[in-house]
Amino acid sequence: MLAPTVGHYQFVRDDGQPLDFQPGQFIQVHFDYADGTATKRSYSLATIHDHALGPGDAVDIAVSFVPGGAATALFEGLETGQCITASGPFGRFCLQPGDHNGRYLLIATGTGVTPYRSMLPLLARAMAGRGVEVVLLQGARTPAELLYADDFRAFADAHPGFRYMPCLSRGLPADPHPDVRSGYVQQQLAEIAPDPARDIAYLCGNPVMVDACFEALRAAGLALPQLRREKYVSSK
Repeated sequence: MLAPTVGHYQFVRDDGQPLDFQPGQFIQVHFDYADGTATKRSYSLATIHDHALGPGDAVDIAVSFVPGGAATALFEGLETGQCITASGPFGRFCLQPGDHNGRYLLIATGTGVTPYRSMLPLLARAMAGRGVEVVLLQGARTPAELLYADDFRAFADAHPGFRYMPCLSRGLPADPHPDVRSGYVQQQLAEIAPDPARDIAYLCGNPVMVDACFEALRAAGLALPQLRREKYVSSK
């Protein structure tokens, strides 16, 4: 369990082949409702793998548990070694090889932070190769709900160009890191001073947050090609 209501799962293909994907993409898990109706859910890949070395063997995803949810029942019932059916990878929420920006702004709430975890090796290479800076704003209610916080903090400690700013809406821990902030992620944008001359922003997670940050960044002067977004909408 990554958080009280979020589980971390790792899968490999049952044919022994790797699953090649671009950091930022997602897979779709297929299953049936109780009445037999087929459906599927999308999950961003959270795997940390250096794709310069070739495709990785395993895929990691974070699953939010919803009381009474059909997908929740599927995942909660899984035992080690059991199989699921999935397709993909899909999506274009990825770092672009042609980017020449000076800074990435990565903004997320909830499980929307998972694609940024998979991007860490690419970001390390971009920071070393062209001196790009990165700011990650991760929103959660409490410290217990900050998914993969240890991974991001360790990455920030190892890479001076990476700033990790958790944003907590329901109170700070007793001894917070200097980069921890109180409030919602969109309330911290003024501090990091979005700059249309050097920034590309990624927005992922709660649609309300994505829309609020999108409008704020547009007001700050960022053009549409500098804004890349992916909304996480819960299926009913």
